[in-house]
Amino acid sequence: MRKRVGAIRALGRKIGRPVKLMEVCGTHTMAAFRSGLRHLLPENVSLLSGPGCPVCVTPNEYLDRAIAIAEQSDTMVATFGDMVRVPGTRESLETVRAGGARIHVVYSPAEAVVFARENPGTRVVFLGVGFETTTPAIAWTIKEAAGNQVDNYSVLCGHKTIPRAMSALCAAGELDLDGFICPGHVSIVIGADAYGPVCRECGLPCVVTGFEAADMLQGVEMLLRQIAENRSEVENQYTRCVRDKGNTTALGLIEEVFEQCDASWRGIGVIPGSGLKIRGCFAAHDADRVFEKISVPPGRERSGCICGQVMRGIKTPHDCALFGKACTPSQPVGACMVSSEGTCAAYYKYARKNGDME
Repeated sequence: MRKRVGAIRALGRKIGRPVKLMEVCGTHTMAAFRSGLRHLLPENVSLLSGPGCPVCVTPNEYLDRAIAIAEQSDTMVATFGDMVRVPGTRESLETVRAGGARIHVVYSPAEAVVFARENPGTRVVFLGVGFETTTPAIAWTIKEAAGNQVDNYSVLCGHKTIPRAMSALCAAGELDLDGFICPGHVSIVIGADAYGPVCRECGLPCVVTGFEAADMLQGVEMLLRQIAENRSEVENQYTRCVRDKGNTTALGLIEEVFEQCDASWRGIGVIPGSGLKIRGCFAAHDADRVFEKISVPPGRERSGCICGQVMRGIKTPHDCALFGKACTPSQPVGACMVSSEGTCAAYYKYARKNGDME
């Protein structure tokens, strides 16, 4: 590791200018803080956190609709735990659960299908929030429910795809990025080749990286070497898990159940083609269709919260007047403070004082 750090510092000197690398994945953000990696980098190389937390990028409109569905009679909402405490426009799933709504935390979407099968009188809605990592498992539940006539199971689809968000960040022109540390978990499904369009559209190098400190250091070195050599290519540090074409079985399942659509990202807006919706042949298991008569007012962000700017990399949590004061993990104002992959949660745990980042 010492040799790797030396190589990174030598490359930093060779480049001789400030370099900004974005770790797209929230797990990378946490790993970089936990391992102290930021302190090992030369002064001219900095890491920015991106929109790689699926809970964080889910807009309030989705949360508000999930809450409205949860308040229906004979209905139970099943979700991963992080979603429960995320504040919507007016309240959270946690607060409506306290008021009597049936909100059930699961560790796998398969649990929701089992519950629906065993309780045919209850409409069970799973909150399908996530990137390509979790999408195949949720696609499987839809196929399973359709194949076994579990008609009371549906998914409120909020799935998003990472590469188009990376291209959208570049196109916005708000950042002077020099390279992307690409998410390992997502890449296991979609493959390293999926970032080829990002390289071509943005003119930036992309390196798929694992989550150990040694992985991330090697990924940074690979990016800096590309920058020093004026290259913009996709490279794969995480070869022990990620293949060029990804997991073709998982990709086939996604393609069978979902189709591409435009999607709204918190703090970024609508990114064309960056979302997934359930195909018409599985309409009976699409919660948007099952509960189509439910309408909710337009969502609003909480006053003073800069979560959207943090996920775009143009602000850090220290720029937020609420951070560590009105907004804490026990009383979150924004989604970035709730999730275990959220940037604000990472800063709060590992770099609460601004000086900790110097």
